[in-house]
This record gives sequence, structure tokens and C-alpha cells, in this order.
Amino acid sequence: MPPVRKISKQDIIDCAYEIVKAEGFAHVNSRRIAKELNCSIQPIFHNFQSMEELNKIVHQKIYEEYQEYMMKGKDLEKSYKQMGLGYIKFAKDYPEFFKILFMQKTNLDAECFVMNDVMGDDIIKAGQKLTHFSYQEQKKFHVKVWIFTHGLACLVATKTIKIKDEELDLLLENTVREMVTGYKIKEEIQ
Repeated sequence: MPPVRKISKQDIIDCAYEIVKAEGFAHVNSRRIAKELNCSIQPIFHNFQSMEELNKIVHQKIYEEYQEYMMKGKDLEKSYKQMGLGYIKFAKDYPEFFKILFMQKTNLDAECFVMNDVMGDDIIKAGQKLTHFSYQEQKKFHVKVWIFTHGLACLVATKTIKIKDEELDLLLENTVREMVTGYKIKEEIQ
């Protein structure tokens, strides 16, 4: 008789992660994971007290993937734009993950939603290098930029529009530049 394959905790996490990546959390359950791993459900509940515990770990892994995308452009000269493009690219490459992190009901206002993300403060500071606004001005400005960027990311994640990376790059750069110019003109008038 061949030896029984031992299913590790990491095997289970990786399997659940892959299911979520392809189909979303709605398709993650113990039977599905057992089927994918060709085992019974026993190893799942031996390693996790509940599916909720497993789902929290998978959610954290998804958030870490998102942070990695956002950090790719952080040290570049145009890091504010690069982080915006990273956000949209994450939506394009991982639409189910994007929906889980950014398209769920939260009851937060836009500023709280942006600042609730641990990346929020870093993004605002990167934006200050571009705009030369005070922190508070940049925070208000960034919420407006985020709403635009989030809209693009949602359109990409849901495949509502088809747009090339070069077009996204140009659209984001030009729109943010126009928003900065408009904001500065508004401040001069007041």
C-alpha cells in the first residue's frame, strides 16, 4: 500500500488561496478543498478550528499580495503615479482579490476608507512630493485621486472596459496633473 500523503497546514492555505484567486471566497469550503487536495476534510479541521480561521489567514495573504503590488513603485521618482498604477494592475491581475479587498460594503466615508488602508499614509506622503501640498491638503486631494483611480480599477477588475497598460498610464498621469493644476488654480482664486 502506498504511503498516505500528509496534508500540511500550508497545503490547505495555498489551496484555499488558489480557489479564492480563481473564483472568490464563495467557493471555498472544506469539501472543495478536500477534493482539490484529494483527501478527506479531516486534515483541514485538524489544522484549523474553523473555516473562518482559514479564511482570515487567506484574507491576510491576499492583503500581503496587494501590499507587494503597491510597494513595487514606491522608490521610483514618480511613486505616486506608480502606486496608482499598482492599484489598477492589482485589480487587473487579481480581480477576485480586488473585489474582496475593495468592493465590499464597509459603511466608511471615502477618507476613512483610504486611511483605513495601511498604505494610505505612505501614498499621501508620496503625493506630497508631487504636489507640494501640506499633509492635510494632500489627504483631501488624494481622496479625489483615489476615487478616480478606484473607478478605473473597478472597471478593469470587472472587465467592464478593455484598456491597454499604456493607455492607463497616460490617463492616470494626465488626469492627476490636471487635478493638481485645477486645485492650485482654485486655491489662488480663493
